[in-house]
Amino acid sequence: MRDIAITLIVAYGCMSTLKRPYIGILLWSWVAYMSPHRLSWGFAYEFPFAYIIAIVTLISFVFYREEKSFPRNTLIFIWFLFLIWVGLTTLFAIFPDVSKVQLIKVYKIQLFSVLSLMLLGNIYRMNQLIWVIVCSLGYFGVKGGVFTVLHGGGFTVWGPPGSFIFGNNELALATLMAIPLINYLRIVTNNKWVRKGLLLAMLLMGISAIGSQSRGALLAGGTMLMWLWIKSQNKVTGGVIAIVFSIALVTFMPESWHNRMDTIETYEEDSSAMGRINAWYAAFYLAKDRFMGAGFDGINELAVFQNYAPNPWDYHDSHSIYFEVLGDHGFIGLGLFLLIGFLTWLMASGVIRETSGSKDLSDLNILAKMLQVSLVAYATGGAFLGLAYFDLYYHLIVLVLLCRYLVDKELKENQLG
Repeated sequence: MRDIAITLIVAYGCMSTLKRPYIGILLWSWVAYMSPHRLSWGFAYEFPFAYIIAIVTLISFVFYREEKSFPRNTLIFIWFLFLIWVGLTTLFAIFPDVSKVQLIKVYKIQLFSVLSLMLLGNIYRMNQLIWVIVCSLGYFGVKGGVFTVLHGGGFTVWGPPGSFIFGNNELALATLMAIPLINYLRIVTNNKWVRKGLLLAMLLMGISAIGSQSRGALLAGGTMLMWLWIKSQNKVTGGVIAIVFSIALVTFMPESWHNRMDTIETYEEDSSAMGRINAWYAAFYLAKDRFMGAGFDGINELAVFQNYAPNPWDYHDSHSIYFEVLGDHGFIGLGLFLLIGFLTWLMASGVIRETSGSKDLSDLNILAKMLQVSLVAYATGGAFLGLAYFDLYYHLIVLVLLCRYLVDKELKENQLG
């Protein structure tokens, strides 16, 4: 029954996409984040829904006559430069065939990020994308929060099989990145029941992230919560709620959770943590030796890892967006990756500054603030997870670029008026 329902939804979405290609962006995002076909048990489980959606969206895009938005600025230039660079590093990779597989996946994500930039050029469509992201990730986050409460936090919460966020650590970070977006929707929504439902979803998703027993999620969650408070308008109420929630949650978690979190302070005695540090050194030494890095996933080949790791027999994935990019694409690739994040932050700050006090642009002001909070969660949690090419990060960049585009458009219209 699930297989039929998912197929019918995708079929209807594809027909709608032929008339309005931005629907294809929403449909693609739903499949990318939620992986609904992985929740079935029949023919839909392996069916290439994403491929079909992509073909239909591209065909519709070609014949789409409506004006398309495409901002031109330094951030766009650096972003595209990064995409060119990862293509070059794939050509000169240690194992080109291995790297090429990952490059294709990354370019697919980037293609739909660019299409999102071109087709979602108004606040209504941007909000629709945010709703898709929130509902898709919220399905697992809310369910995980309820699961954690019912089982006393003694079990691990997992994401959709075969996706970027299948692992408990990855799902926890994605959940934390989504919470500020939920808060944005909560603030701009007029329906009081929807607002209450979104607030409940935020709380349950926070519980889910902590219930993942991910140490990185604990650090990212604390940082995200602090920045959420900094960006909030009512700091007293928000601060009290955050403190009470944090104390209650930590008190509620079982001893196994506390024992695992305690290893943050004694990481030298933890084989997993030391294994990651060993992998970080491997990526650093490889980048020093090879100007263009190893190419996608090259550092994860055992022979390459053993050649550069201080302890060649302690094989681990780097589990860090920064060392992942460093090992894959060298110091230039890492520099471009960091510059993209820095410029995105600066652009969001500019939007916040220029929309402050404006009633007409208040939604963009709130959105830019919450996007910064999501970026903080990604930058912090990503230090301990290999999610450098995760869709959501690039959708955050797209949303910041669109905020900038809409602010510039409004200011230009006001000048002409």
